Amino acid sequence: MKAAMWYGRKDVRVVDIEEPVVKAGTVKIQVEWCGICGSDLHEYVAGPMTIPVETPHPLTGQVAPVVLGHEFSGRVVEVGDGVTRVAVGDRVVVEPLLSCGKCAPCKSGRYNLCVYRGFHGLTSDGGGFSEYTVVHENLVHRLPGALSFEAGAIVEPAAVAVQAVYSSGLRIGDTCAVFGAGPIGLLLTQAAKAAGASTVIVVEVSEQRLAKAEQLGATHLINPQSEKVIDAILAVTDGQGVDVSFEAAGAQTALTQAIGCVKAGGEAVIVSLWEQEIVFHPNLLVLNERKITSSAAYCRMFPRVMSLIASGQINAEGLVSKKIHLEDIVAEGFEALLTDKSQSKVLVRPR
Repeated sequence: MKAAMWYGRKDVRVVDIEEPVVKAGTVKIQVEWCGICGSDLHEYVAGPMTIPVETPHPLTGQVAPVVLGHEFSGRVVEVGDGVTRVAVGDRVVVEPLLSCGKCAPCKSGRYNLCVYRGFHGLTSDGGGFSEYTVVHENLVHRLPGALSFEAGAIVEPAAVAVQAVYSSGLRIGDTCAVFGAGPIGLLLTQAAKAAGASTVIVVEVSEQRLAKAEQLGATHLINPQSEKVIDAILAVTDGQGVDVSFEAAGAQTALTQAIGCVKAGGEAVIVSLWEQEIVFHPNLLVLNERKITSSAAYCRMFPRVMSLIASGQINAEGLVSKKIHLEDIVAEGFEALLTDKSQSKVLVRPR
């Protein structure tokens, strides 16, 4: 079968690999759609970041090359002995986070903070950018009838955004700012609205992405290339600053502004992944008792997210900007996302 595999930085190839085989407790899925995630893009441009190259991953024993793709939906085509959660024919999404179940975070219920955390499609022997993949049944969730396969492929990144908002201090009626209007920023915008934010300010340099943010619920738009960000946010919030900001740009200027726009005692939440270290001045926090928190992946969020999408509070398919075939994943996927800022979420059809 065909699969897109990461061999190194700027080296993703569509190759033929053996079709995976089910074992006891596992489920074989025919992949319908798989989204290109920001973490996939980071691995393509600057990796390896989480992909194991020399040392085998502690949970999977895998080293590169690896099959990419962890935002995917599909249909169950075979189940192993002992599987009870799903049956052949079920429409499903996969929660790709791998955890050991034995470390202190796992025992406390925070499996997203597992000491040995991995992801199917980054640190395992399979992924969503393939015709078929096999996962343990505890990673599989049935898709509600109201959700399309395309919407199902957005559940994973939406869970990242919902987790960030859910674990933040945002409350009904609060004001917030979202820095970056890529897929996660656009989902944060919707998740903040669903959580009751009265004002959602989106800060983004791309006019196309700002337009998309407005379509998806942003109440105010700021382009840093034409406006002074902090001044503009203060003007919207009567000089107070926002209650909570979410940094989803992965850029030093954005993080500095995300902290600086928060009111005294407010909170800045880091959601993005970073390719390099940055300079940070603690006085941005200390002088106003601001807080920095962060959010990693998700924990028990998939059912909640699917309900939000089914109810229309999150417009999953509205995020999709392009659908492509697997053989075009590099030119029309990775490279397009790097050069064309009108792109938000690219979905890939593996077959």
